[in-house]
Amino acid sequence: MLVSTPAPTTSSPTSAAPDPAGEVARLRRVLEGALAVPFTDGNQVERLRNGDEIFPAMLDAIGRARRSVDLETFVYWSGDVARRFAEALVAAADRGVRVRLLLDAVGAFPMPAEVRALLDASPVEVVDFRPPVRWKFWELHNRTHRKILVCDDVAFTGGVGIAEEWTGDARSPDEWRESHFRIRGPAVEMLRAAFVEHWLEGVNTADSRRVAATICDDAETADPRPGASTSGGAAVQVLRSGAGAGWTDVQILLRALIAAARRRLRITTAYFVPEPGMVSLLCDAARRGVDVELLNPGPHTDHRICQLAGEDVYAALLECGVTIRRYLPTMLHAKVVTVDGVLSTIGSANFNHRSLARDDEICLNVLDPGLTGVLDLDFDADAERAEILQDPDAWERRSLLQRAGEWVARRVRHEL
Repeated sequence: MLVSTPAPTTSSPTSAAPDPAGEVARLRRVLEGALAVPFTDGNQVERLRNGDEIFPAMLDAIGRARRSVDLETFVYWSGDVARRFAEALVAAADRGVRVRLLLDAVGAFPMPAEVRALLDASPVEVVDFRPPVRWKFWELHNRTHRKILVCDDVAFTGGVGIAEEWTGDARSPDEWRESHFRIRGPAVEMLRAAFVEHWLEGVNTADSRRVAATICDDAETADPRPGASTSGGAAVQVLRSGAGAGWTDVQILLRALIAAARRRLRITTAYFVPEPGMVSLLCDAARRGVDVELLNPGPHTDHRICQLAGEDVYAALLECGVTIRRYLPTMLHAKVVTVDGVLSTIGSANFNHRSLARDDEICLNVLDPGLTGVLDLDFDADAERAEILQDPDAWERRSLLQRAGEWVARRVRHEL
C-alpha cells in the first residue's frame, strides 16, 4: 500500500510572479494569439466554494431577475435543490421574466418526472439539447457539458450540477467539493452568447421567424450597461469549445497554459485522462523548473474507470517531477487551473477526452492576481485533506489488481 505523506500547507516562494503586471500582459498575448479570442476588461469574478455558497447565490440571482433568466446545464438530477431551482424558475416566469432552460437530453435524463411536470406546466421555456434518436447510438456523444446561468447582468459558471450531490460544504462523502463563479461585467454578454448558440440549435431552427426573434429579443433584454468600467477589474477571455475532428479550442487552451507556465502550474480536475502529448507537455514543464501540481479525486470518485485511466500515466508524471495529490474527504468535482499566481482558468472542462474532443464546454481565462490568490489558497486547503504522491518508486510498487485496472482503462480511454 502506498503511504501518503503530509501535503505542504503553504505556497512555495516561487509561486509569486516578480512582475505581476508583466506576467498578466505576457499571458494575455499568449492566449489571445493562440485562441484568437480577445479578453474583455473591467470584470468582477467571485469564487463560490461548495453548495452552501453556490446554490444560495444562484437562487438569489434568479429571484432578483427582472428581464431574463437563461440556464444551461448538463446535470439536472434529483433532491430538494432540484425542486427549489424549478420553483425559482417558475416564480420568475410567473412574474413576467423571460426564462429559458436548456437541458442536455442525456445528462439531465434523471430529472424527476414531477419536477419536469412543474416546469412544463409553467411559462418557462424548456428545451432538451440534442435528444438522441434511439437507433443513432453515436448521438449519445457530443453533449453540452456547459454550466451557464445568466440573470440580467450577472452570470455564473463553473462545475456545479443541479443535484443533491453538490449540496453542503464537502464535510462528508455525500457533499461534493466544487468551485463555481459569479461574474459581472462585459464577460456576462459573452456567456449569454454561449447560451444562445445552443438555444438556437435546440429550438426549431427551420422556423426562421423564431430564430430571428430569439436573436433580436436577446439584444433587447441584454443590459446596455454591464456594470463595469473599461479600466480596472479582471480581464476575462470567454472560450466556447465544441466537438471537432482536429484540435478543439479546449485542447489548444490546455496546451497553451502548460507551455506558458514559468513558475507554477496547478491543476484541479475531476476527471484526469490526458493524451500522450499532454503528458509530454506536463513533463517538459516540470523539467524546465515549473512547479507542476495535480489534484484529483481520491477514494470517492464517481467514475473509477476514468480514475484508473488517469492513474495509468502517473508513473511517467512522477518520474519527471510532477506532484500528484488525491483528495480524500469526498468527490472532488472542481475544474480550476492557476498559472504563475496571476491567471485562473475556470469553467466546465476537465482534463479528459470527453472535454477535449466530444463535449461542448465553456472556459473562462481570468487575468486577476487577486482571484488566482484565492484559488491558490483553496488548493492549499484541499491539499491538506489529500494524500500526496511524489515517489516514483512507491508508485511502482502498486498492486497487480491496480495495474490490471489500468490496463483495462487504457483500452477505453478515448471513451472517457
